[in-house]
Amino acid sequence: MKIPNKDKYRLQDKIQLVLKVNYNSSILAILFGLVCLFFLNIKGVIPYTFFGFALLNLANTLLFKKHQNLTMTYNITSVIAMVGSTLIVLFSGGIQSPYIFVLAVVVFAGYVTTKIYGHIYLAVNLLVIALVFLHDMSDFQISENQVPQESRLWFAFLSVTFAVYLLGGVFGRNLLRAHHRLYKSRNEIQERIEEKETLLKEVHHRVKNNLQTVSSLLSLQSRTIEDQKISSIIKSSQNRVVSMAMVHEMLYKRDDYLSKIELRPYVKELTEYLVRSVKGNVNKIDVKLDIDENKLSIDTVIPLGLIINETITNALKYGIAKDKGGEIVISLKKLEGSRYELYLGDNGKGYSENFDPKNAKSLGLKLIYNLTRQLRGTIARDLSKKGTYYRIEFEEIVEDFNSIV
Repeated sequence: MKIPNKDKYRLQDKIQLVLKVNYNSSILAILFGLVCLFFLNIKGVIPYTFFGFALLNLANTLLFKKHQNLTMTYNITSVIAMVGSTLIVLFSGGIQSPYIFVLAVVVFAGYVTTKIYGHIYLAVNLLVIALVFLHDMSDFQISENQVPQESRLWFAFLSVTFAVYLLGGVFGRNLLRAHHRLYKSRNEIQERIEEKETLLKEVHHRVKNNLQTVSSLLSLQSRTIEDQKISSIIKSSQNRVVSMAMVHEMLYKRDDYLSKIELRPYVKELTEYLVRSVKGNVNKIDVKLDIDENKLSIDTVIPLGLIINETITNALKYGIAKDKGGEIVISLKKLEGSRYELYLGDNGKGYSENFDPKNAKSLGLKLIYNLTRQLRGTIARDLSKKGTYYRIEFEEIVEDFNSIV
């Protein structure tokens, strides 16, 4: 499986961070152990715990090159560090030991790796601190402070320096570097997204302009033809082109033009255009819209718009008599999942009872049925009302944008 670039960068940052922390903490542990043994006169458990941690941690880090399991390497280091720090704390003053702050580094490393490990090591280390406190409170002591009185200030200073350097000098510096790298990568991705958005917006703009040009050509052509039947066919084709151009125009005008299209304003604009186109600016057509605030993909809206275009055009031309009033109803409701129900029609004279739309020669009716199948839908006439009404159940068609871009 191919790992995305951003995940590769993130994984690489984690690997580099864990390895650097391991190497630095091992080297510092060896130096700390030598200082304790030869300069601070600390004998016994403390210096050898430093040496033991350093050797085990280095071995664990080198083994990572073979198994490449970062989680295993991190957890082994964390367990070794937690056990070693607990021993040093117990033998350097218990709950009052300055080295107890190193346990916070283990917790911090957990949260740097993953949130889950951070929670786990936070809980474990809080338990360890509580047990150290109870140990100091009890009368039975299994350990004593091995740091000589004259060396305790130096031991405290080195312990705090050790913790601060790991947190700031190692973790902080590398996290800042990873943050800058991530910030730079995010800016580059954002620039590419804006580039593609601008390009897509320009595509919508050009498609809209091209469709409007086709519409204008069809309009000019229809005016030069005296045959009313042919002129009417060209006019119907023009309306189909306009219904598609409106979709691209809405996408071009919107700021979030990459998102879905609001259906109600689109249907309202389309029906108003069709009524003006067929019946003129002064008419007695009452359009009733009952559309929820739904947003659909362009692959759904274009065939849906063509269905509405054919239905309303047929209603205005043949259903509602000339110079008489009429009513057009368009309703769209969301069903379960990605299914929708479109109910539309007119209260005109309608078809005869023996009329079969599936066998009709009308291009508009064929388009309605074919486009419904394209939307993976079903269509049925509502014969309970006067006029022509259709109930269409369809599915939203969603293309994978990433595969297109």
